[in-house]
Amino acid sequence: MRKLIVLSSLVLAFSMALTSPGGAAVVYRPGEGFHSEEEDAGGLEKSASEQLHKAQEFEAQGATKRAIGAYRGLINGFPGSGAAPQAQFKMAELMEKNGDLERAFKEFGKYITNYPRGQEFDSVVEHQFNIAGQFMNGARRKVFGVKTFPSLERTQKMYEEIIKNAPYSKFAPLSQFNIGMVHEKRGEYPEAVEAYQKTVDMYPNDDIAADAQYQIGYVQLHLVQKGSNDRASREKAHDAFEDFMVRYPQSEKVSQARENIKQLSGTDLKKTLDVAKFYEKTKKYKSAVIYYKQVIDGGKGTPEAETATKALDHLRQYAGDDALRSAPEQAETGATAQERRKMQSQVDTSARPDYAGPPAPTEETAPAKAQLRTSASTPSTAPQPAATEPALPAQ
Repeated sequence: MRKLIVLSSLVLAFSMALTSPGGAAVVYRPGEGFHSEEEDAGGLEKSASEQLHKAQEFEAQGATKRAIGAYRGLINGFPGSGAAPQAQFKMAELMEKNGDLERAFKEFGKYITNYPRGQEFDSVVEHQFNIAGQFMNGARRKVFGVKTFPSLERTQKMYEEIIKNAPYSKFAPLSQFNIGMVHEKRGEYPEAVEAYQKTVDMYPNDDIAADAQYQIGYVQLHLVQKGSNDRASREKAHDAFEDFMVRYPQSEKVSQARENIKQLSGTDLKKTLDVAKFYEKTKKYKSAVIYYKQVIDGGKGTPEAETATKALDHLRQYAGDDALRSAPEQAETGATAQERRKMQSQVDTSARPDYAGPPAPTEETAPAKAQLRTSASTPSTAPQPAATEPALPAQ
């Protein structure tokens, strides 16, 4: 259904574009595509200089479209003249001023292809960069002269073209960085990180590299805040901000990077605190003590550490120090480690903001062991030993 609507819109746009607002017909010139008859500047002059003068007169009179037509006539009629690069530049510039951004971008591209040593080369690249920026900020594409819809995909291709055609210009690093921003706008976060990393790797000495390194951390932080609050995302964000502060200590964003790291560290402390509370709730007090101590040692001066201290004091009063003391000589077994990871995973899952399942279990019931037979027909009546808590990791 959507395809049908888009197709209908394009057909309507084409029919509307067959005549311009002033009633001029649209004509097709081989190699140039569809153009308004208003751009018809009359016959070609005898020389390139005369044709250039004619185009400049149209431009001075405000007859923008006729000026465009005259400049095009010069390019086609006198392609090898010294005035051709100037005409190509002026034609594209007038299209940009007239709001025909995509045509302007393409005509600027022809300048780069046909006149790579032209005097206006740097200015042409800058114009293309600015046009791509307008599309990134929501400028709408034109189909047969009628504005349709914005296209971030087209924006990305514009930036890629700038990098390809002018890799050593000052706009190449900015274009690579902006590709990352386009991916962010589209919600393509792994691709955004890749584009920012490419900026850092390809242009390490450019000022934009610092912004790209910061943005890598910011995207990972955004993923953490958005709900994928897993340890891997937090570590990636933390490492990216650490790298940023080491590489670019003079950046004005260093203070913000520190705040972001504090926020991430607070998130880690909160997760550890949640695990401690889970163990306490399930009456696994020795395990709770271990995690409460991790919060206290790793977050001195934080609200989480204060909460852990109070909880630890309460446990000592409730159960006593002897009941909470674990044997340091007992190493963590594989089964114990697996149980700990399972419980932490349960806490992590139930703590997610988008979690809609049942609450984390508060008790665990050991499965009944099968009775052993003392003879071929009689089951054993010997009492089964009570389940004991597995050894805990050394503190």
